[in-house]
Amino acid sequence: MNTLDTARQQQAALQALRRDIHAHPELAFCETRTADIVARQLNALGIETHRGIARTGVVGVIRAGKGGRAIGLRADMDALPILEANAFEHRSTHEGQMHACGHDGHTAMLLGAAQLLAALKDFAGTVYLIFQPAEEGGGGARAMIQEGLFERFPMEAIYGMHNWPGLPAGHFAVHTGPVMAGTDRFDIQIQGIGGHAAMPHLAVDAIHAGAVLVQAIQSIVSRSVNPLDAAVVSVTRFHAGDTYNVLPPCAELSGTLRSFSEEVRQKALTRLTQLCEGIAAALGVKIDFSARSDSYPPTLNTAAEAAHCVNAATAVVGREQVRTNERPSMGAEDFSCFLRHIPGAYVWIGNGPARNGHAGLHNPLYDFNDNILPIGSAYWVELVRQILSREATNE
Repeated sequence: MNTLDTARQQQAALQALRRDIHAHPELAFCETRTADIVARQLNALGIETHRGIARTGVVGVIRAGKGGRAIGLRADMDALPILEANAFEHRSTHEGQMHACGHDGHTAMLLGAAQLLAALKDFAGTVYLIFQPAEEGGGGARAMIQEGLFERFPMEAIYGMHNWPGLPAGHFAVHTGPVMAGTDRFDIQIQGIGGHAAMPHLAVDAIHAGAVLVQAIQSIVSRSVNPLDAAVVSVTRFHAGDTYNVLPPCAELSGTLRSFSEEVRQKALTRLTQLCEGIAAALGVKIDFSARSDSYPPTLNTAAEAAHCVNAATAVVGREQVRTNERPSMGAEDFSCFLRHIPGAYVWIGNGPARNGHAGLHNPLYDFNDNILPIGSAYWVELVRQILSREATNE
């Protein structure tokens, strides 16, 4: 019986587990119930378990054979502050919170792999099962690193996986180099002079300045960034005023910058600053621009580790269903913080169609595809076998 066939015997249990987690979503650094489930499952399998890393993070340790090598496998646990629109039985029971990105499935797949790895132990070395909190903007990876993840659990490489709507179920996408963009969040404060809407000449219009600035920001990518480079600058929040007949004295804008290289990032940040300064001078307002310090770097797979992922995915679904030429995404992922410290790779596992009734990530109608749970678990097991094979250690 091959690995996928073995993993498919877990289907019903993994589905029940995944749906239970989906029904009880928890936001960044609040994944207490989810962490309890993870720790309980690992303990039941006899796996050494460590808790409280970055508050709610959990790490399981599986050792086998005499090999001295070690790798990490990471799953994220947190949900999003989204009101779920689904009506199925396992919909969220927590108002305004939802597993709209599939972290419930990621957690279940790694727990499924833990069961298989603990039972088989047909490898030589150590596997660290990393259940990370706060991926969705909370910087959970950075927090785990700061609390000594790599010192306490030394590993040569780390691997991640994310479900991908639009990629057919049963397929994988593996990139060498960029997978996900880096992201910077920025805030802009515009201070004008308030006044009566009927007398704009006696005021300094912060809304007008904000509108001009939003339009000007669109020129950054089209006119300041090399057309062969990728970047996105989006203004996602514009707040000003509370009534019809008052020109408000201030306006607040926020947004994100996404790129794959430090050169493009710095170019865009410089242009954002220059546009704020220029428009402030031209329109007589004061504009304060600030980029937040909690940015995520781009997710960049290292070549050797990406090759291991291709081999593992091929062993599970066949080479024809492993894509190596998919374009990277402008979305961001804090798995990138791990890759700033050690080699590794982050792959996409197909979740099925993103349209025709199937919602994409961060959508209130999204749901993880339970049919891919055994595929993901089998992939993790094959990856461990590829890298920590007994033959490679002459055991």
